[in-house]
Amino acid sequence: MGKFVIRKTNTGIKFDLKASNGEVIATSEVYSSPDACKKGIASVQKNAPIAAVENQTVEGFAAEKHPKFEVYTDKAGEFRFRLKALNGQIIAVSEGYKAMASCMNGIESVKKNAVDAKVIEE
Repeated sequence: MGKFVIRKTNTGIKFDLKASNGEVIATSEVYSSPDACKKGIASVQKNAPIAAVENQTVEGFAAEKHPKFEVYTDKAGEFRFRLKALNGQIIAVSEGYKAMASCMNGIESVKKNAVDAKVIEE
């Protein structure tokens, strides 16, 4: 089972969604308060299971409605995803993956782990 780990940074508070093996599968933006961070977690839990996948690495890709996972390539040529809520705001992002299959596995892991993940504050 996954878990959301809330932690303080130099600029605010953010969360990491970790899979059962401890790997970070998604990270949030920096929030100004613990309450805002917890609302972000609730948004991931609500949106991730129903989000479509929009693969922006394919020419002429089909645009999906929000909520959605956007798959794209970064400047280093790695595959990444970002989860956008119903309002279009980015609520979680991934690390870079060398293979598309790994990126897609990351999305499936977020969908599976986010729903009933425990919330832990460090």
